[in-house]
Amino acid sequence: MASDEELVHNFPPYFQVLKNGAVKRFFNDSFFPTTGDEPNSDGVLTRDVVVSTEPKVGARLFLPKITDPTRKLPLLVYIHGGGFSIGSAFFKLFTDYVSSLVALSGVVAVSVEYRLAPENPIPACYEDTWEVLKWVGGHGSGQGSDPWLNKYADFGRVFLAGDSAGANIAHNMAVRVGSEDPGVKISGMVLVHPFFGNDEVSPMWKVICPDTSGPDDPRYNPAANSGLMGKIGCGKVLVCIAGNDELKSRGLSYYKALKKSEWSGETEIFETEGEEHVFHVFNPACEKAAVLREKIARYFNN
Repeated sequence: MASDEELVHNFPPYFQVLKNGAVKRFFNDSFFPTTGDEPNSDGVLTRDVVVSTEPKVGARLFLPKITDPTRKLPLLVYIHGGGFSIGSAFFKLFTDYVSSLVALSGVVAVSVEYRLAPENPIPACYEDTWEVLKWVGGHGSGQGSDPWLNKYADFGRVFLAGDSAGANIAHNMAVRVGSEDPGVKISGMVLVHPFFGNDEVSPMWKVICPDTSGPDDPRYNPAANSGLMGKIGCGKVLVCIAGNDELKSRGLSYYKALKKSEWSGETEIFETEGEEHVFHVFNPACEKAAVLREKIARYFNN
């Protein structure tokens, strides 16, 4: 029994894998209920939907306070972070963040609930998010399964956004949109403190993505793949970095590579000085988090 409890992999603050195959996560928030018919303190309604039963994919929807029922609102597809291995669209941490962004920007949001590694290695998270994009696209004619998207979403203003690993997933979706049609066009993308690699593959990446091709794997290190960067399927990209984030250089390299590629869209970078990785999620009440939210909200409505 003791040997079964031996550590095979140890990747704090994300997860451990034991010899018997069990996975232990360092971060476990709890399921946070939706609002029902009464909006939350942000004035936002939330509810959950099943996107696919096989594989099991879900999403949490967010609807801001409606002041003009005839006015269509930008649509955000949001992908949470957590090293591809922790977190949930249904956790309070991410529900609160998306809710605050929805209230400020006046967008309808779809927060993706994707399967986690290492039990579901990459590309599971990519495939699940693609399923959500196709599900969203099914509402473009106003005849989809969800009344909020049918009635309020402007399918001429659809945005992808994600933090950390979620930003990685968003990028990979935008690349796929450039060559394959999910039924919805992406206007722009916001990558906040994106998780990308460099010329050395991290040990954790090898575990969560066992079929990786190495340091130039385009899913891991897009800056090394200028050809694919040039095929991103949206019109504008905002890259947000933080001054004290160990991944700052990766976001900066991505921005520079995108600028040099054949992609013809608009590229912008925004730096929050003196802050750590995803500070805006873990410390949303701070002044700099508010500034970042305002920047993103303007981006959705520009």
